[in-house]
Parts: sequence; structure tokens; C-alpha cells
Amino acid sequence: MTTTSHGSRMAGDGRREANAATVLRTVLDHGPVARGAVARLSGLSPAAVSRQATDLTRLGLLRELPELAGGGGVGRPQIPVDLHIGATGGPVVGGVHLGVPSSTLGLVDLRGRVLARRTHPHDGIAPDALPASVARALRGFLDEHTRGRPLLGVGAAVGGWVDPAEGVVVRHDAFGWRRRPLAAELARGLGGHTVRLDNHARSIAQSEILFGRPAARRSLVHLFVGNVVDAAVGLAGLVHQGPGSAAGDVAHLPVPDSTVPCPCGRSGCLEATASNTALGLTAVRRGIVPEPDTFLVVDAAAAGDRRADRLLRERARAVGRAVALLLDVLNPDLVVVTEQASVLEPDYLDEIRGAAIDLSHVCDDPERIVSPHAGPATLPVAAGTVLLNSLFKTPLRTVDELLAEGVGH
Repeated sequence: MTTTSHGSRMAGDGRREANAATVLRTVLDHGPVARGAVARLSGLSPAAVSRQATDLTRLGLLRELPELAGGGGVGRPQIPVDLHIGATGGPVVGGVHLGVPSSTLGLVDLRGRVLARRTHPHDGIAPDALPASVARALRGFLDEHTRGRPLLGVGAAVGGWVDPAEGVVVRHDAFGWRRRPLAAELARGLGGHTVRLDNHARSIAQSEILFGRPAARRSLVHLFVGNVVDAAVGLAGLVHQGPGSAAGDVAHLPVPDSTVPCPCGRSGCLEATASNTALGLTAVRRGIVPEPDTFLVVDAAAAGDRRADRLLRERARAVGRAVALLLDVLNPDLVVVTEQASVLEPDYLDEIRGAAIDLSHVCDDPERIVSPHAGPATLPVAAGTVLLNSLFKTPLRTVDELLAEGVGH
């Protein structure tokens, strides 16, 4: 009898959580929206929607908008609800992307919109000292910009092999990190705020599923091309992690026609061919820029330097050839490519598309290959999504966990 009662309670809790997630996601997609419309769009009963909307409002995730209620009709006016954002405040999430040359700090609302951002350069900071330095910068940034709004926690994204369940960077070759407890280090430096950690390619893929194009919820491949090159796969709204959370290591994916030597001993590997590091060194060798900085190359091309433009197009075509391989193996509804030049200038995205379509055996639709929906704000949005993703999947449990861990510390 006790077992049956316990099982019934657990099933009820599961339904309540699932219903709350459905209501929150429906409001994300359609809000501001009346509760009756939420019921119609989600398939839940009006009573279930009312209960969960009340819970989510009490937790500060939703708010009523009586000023938008329709008037003049028969019966009680329908008061729309929306995510708690905008001029009335509402909870926010911090985000930090740890890149090789710098970190990007951000403050993000429940719709994944960046409210503030800042760059923290890594010049002169040793890799072992980096987490403490980033945490100090992020703490000052958040103190300055939250302005009394509830801070739910911080999402952190970084390249390399990351185990999000443990909050550990298993391997990051550029930083020389092995089994680095980065989430715990950042949390200590932030004075106790909750920090959730994941790989940046998976984080961007999840931000596309949560806030981006509808096709991303069916299936997508995300390819991240920076100083670190890695990838992520999403199916039916879930980003694949694999055993040990090691999925997405494409640094040594062979690029057709590339003969660039790789430190692994082979030639033509994707990271050795197309990374920001490789691009910067080639630009210096060709006399395009004085130091190996991808931003300088992009700026030079924008200013009309044909050599810089030619180099960026070469990189785009190499990326496109790698995209063709991913298309043929996985054939997703969407391929999202995070590559600096193509995010800023559509012509380079066209180069990626052209090379991919030329080589792919399954894809003749270049519109399936896109840049991230957030454009230049991709990194802070993705970092914030590391925390927001759990909030939208299990809102009641996640808020309880954040409160237990010290939200608003």
C-alpha cells in the first residue's frame, strides 16, 4: 500500500512538472498569450494551465498583463500572461563564454535576450589563474548590471571536452586543462551563485533549439569554428552528449583537399585547417596583419583588403567541405555554423553553403545551412542557455534547486 501511494505521488509530481514545462514553453513561443490559448496550443486542460500558470507566476517566471486584456466581449476578459521580462524586471541569468583570447560576459533574460555584455581579455593571464580572474570580472559585471533583479545563476560555456554533470572540463588542449573543476571554481569566485557548465558547441545548439528556428527542434548539427573546433548534434529537441559527455570532437575530421599538417601527425584535419589559430598564423605569414588575430583579419577584409577577403573565403570553403561530410552522415534539418566572418558577413556564409552543396551527396538545399539566430550575441546567449535550458525543461524543480543552492546570493 505504501509503495502504491509513493508511486502515485511520484507520478503526480512528474505530471505537474511536465505540465509546468509545457505551459512555460508555450508562453515562450507564443506570449503574451491568454491562458485559454495556452490550453488550446498545448493540449492541456484549462484547469491544468490555470494551476501551472499560478505556480509559475508565484515563482516569478510568468506575469499577468491586464493592460492587454481584451474588452467589450461577452464574459470575463482574458488576461494574457508572458515571461517575466522587460520594464517590470523579472529574473535574469548570467553567462560567460571562456574563449582562448578572451571571455565574453553577458546578462540574459528569460527569452535569451542579451541585456548587457562585456569582453574580458586574457592577455597575460596564465591558464591556471584564468578561472579566478574570469570570476572576479564576472562578479563585478553582474553587480553592476543586475540592478536588483533576481539572478537565477550563471551559465558557463567553454570549448573542449566538458562533463556538465560534474561541472568539469575533462580536456582543453589550448589551456592545458585536465579534469578542471571549472564550475566549482567559478562559483567560489562569484560568492556562491550557482554555476552550470557545458561545452560551447552544445550550448549554442541548445540555444538554437530553445530560442531559434523551429527546424532546430527536429534535428540539427552545430559546427563551432574558433580557436577550438567542435560540434554538437540535436535530435527531437535534445542535444546528444554520449558516454562521458565526449560527443562532438571533430577537430580531426578530415577536410577534403586540405594538406595542412596537424600536430596529431596527420594532415588535413579540420582544426589544423580552419581554426582561428590557423587563420591568424596564415594571415601573418602572408603579411595581411601584424599579429595572429582573427578579428584583425575580419576588420581588414571589411576595410577592402582583398588578401584578407581571399583568406576568409578559403577558410569558408574549407568549413563548407567539412559541413558536407556532416550533412552526408547525419542529414539534419538544419546545420548551424558558428564562424566569425560568416556570422558578420553573409557573403562568407554563401561560400560555406556553396562548398557544402558542391560536395554533399544528400543536400541540395543551401538554406539548411545557417548562422546562429543570435548573430554577434551568440556566445553570451549560449552561455546563459546552459542554465536556462534546465529551467525550461523542469521549471519547478530547477527553481527549487536554485533556491537550495543560494539563488540571489
